[in-house]
Amino acid sequence: MTISQQTRYRRTRDQLLAAARAQVPEVDVYTVAQSLDARPRPTLVDIRERDEWVQGHLPGAHFVPRGYLELRIEEVQPDRDAPIIVYCAGGVRSLLGARDLQAMGYTNVASMAGGFNAWKNNGLPFVVPRILSDEQRTRYSRHLLIPEVGEAGQLKLLESKALLIGAGGLGSPAALYLAAAGVGTLGIVDFDRVDLSNLQRQILHGHSDIGRPKVESAADRLREVNPDVQVIAHRERLDSSNALDIIRQYDIVLNGSDNFPTRYLVNDACVLAGKPLVDASIFIFEGQVTVYDPRQGGPCYRCLYPDPPPPGEVPSCAEAGVLGVLPGIVGSVQAMEAIKYLLEIGEPLLGRLLMIDALDMSFRILKAPRDPACPVCGDHPTVRELIDYEQFCGLPPRAVATASNGHE
Repeated sequence: MTISQQTRYRRTRDQLLAAARAQVPEVDVYTVAQSLDARPRPTLVDIRERDEWVQGHLPGAHFVPRGYLELRIEEVQPDRDAPIIVYCAGGVRSLLGARDLQAMGYTNVASMAGGFNAWKNNGLPFVVPRILSDEQRTRYSRHLLIPEVGEAGQLKLLESKALLIGAGGLGSPAALYLAAAGVGTLGIVDFDRVDLSNLQRQILHGHSDIGRPKVESAADRLREVNPDVQVIAHRERLDSSNALDIIRQYDIVLNGSDNFPTRYLVNDACVLAGKPLVDASIFIFEGQVTVYDPRQGGPCYRCLYPDPPPPGEVPSCAEAGVLGVLPGIVGSVQAMEAIKYLLEIGEPLLGRLLMIDALDMSFRILKAPRDPACPVCGDHPTVRELIDYEQFCGLPPRAVATASNGHE
């Protein structure tokens, strides 16, 4: 190419913007404001840098810095014909960005004239986002890389509250992974103390914790794992007088109890309080996990097990034993299900029962349908308040006193 040909193809900044304006429609801020109530609502894409985004952005906008626009636009809006409005600070970068989206095949792209500065100067409403600190961005960096999580998802986790029933075999791995993931508030209900026999599987606690209340030992360990997490210790026996008050404070409940009075109590309290329940159990080499949430059309515990077994028919872990690593697997699945539910991603184990056999390492999923005749979550529920679950499960008083503290 000769020098004269090179000169002919060169463009000044103004020529480049003029060509972009001839190609990309521009809309003023008032038109954009009105379009936010339209159907279909346009996808707003903020292509400024992070230090600009944190000062404020349009309601409902997606943050995709200009350097990542072409790489990430399909995550935000995969439909090439959907309406998209791109904006920056002053309307220049958005013109060029919208032009490049047209080159990718997007047919309904516009640039907001004047950008965020014009929006703000005209007194239109904007959102100042909560953001992660630099330390949090480093801590959760692997989460931020995942499109289904990202910064918005991580902030959602930090604002979430999960309650663990028990700081034992199942509660230990579940609590550790929820804390590490950044679930902002973890409540733990447990009235027991750390015993030497617990240490084979209850990895929240160590040898130096023997004799300490489990909730105290657990709180210390979880704060060490992640100081972002607030740990609320409920060192009390869960019963019909306090279950609803405790459970109502949280977004989701993870059950790690190993006795039937607590299982029926937690299930009924979650149904009455409208809280999802991630339930699990273990026995020697076998485990199972499911999610109960009748609000979403799923079953509750009583849909699957309307009546408890006779006293003594199902031995506890203290009676039959359990391989120490098994609750680690099952409790980790509970944590995964809770995180998925809090982030509203993936397909939860709602209406499905995951069966794990550690001896042949097989995983099976069984359907767990809702029972329309269930006395708690059915079409015509008869249980409207918590009852005396110890008598309901047919346990003698002495066994109840022992079982009420027991956790997997």
